Amino acid sequence: MTQHIQDMLQTHPQPQTLFDQGTLAECIAACFDCAQVCTACADACLGEREHLMHLVSCIRLNLDCADICNATGRILSRLTQSNPGVMRAQLQACLAACQACGQECEMHAREMNMQHCAVCAESCRRCEQACQHLLESLSA
Repeated sequence: MTQHIQDMLQTHPQPQTLFDQGTLAECIAACFDCAQVCTACADACLGEREHLMHLVSCIRLNLDCADICNATGRILSRLTQSNPGVMRAQLQACLAACQACGQECEMHAREMNMQHCAVCAESCRRCEQACQHLLESLSA
């Protein structure tokens, strides 16, 4: 998927200059991957009927993270007249959502042996790192 994202970034008639294209493509891919994984984790948590009451916070964080990651991927994909302040704020929001969701999922993976939460925590960490890397390149 990253190759298609890179191809699209390279063929845009108004190439952006805020970010390295490879770093940007990785972040976009991580955001969309995390959005899908968080959505699937929320659904898997709903299937954990005997633990459902203990998973309400996890489900909420999964869905919030999915929405924020999806919005971030979409915002980063729009290159025409990008606003660095808006991009920075969105990346920071995505990073915060991924941190919160990743921590919650790690706890459920560890304490309740929920493998879907382990997968979600890993995806959140990957997205968090990609957002951090892109934020650092924006600040440079």
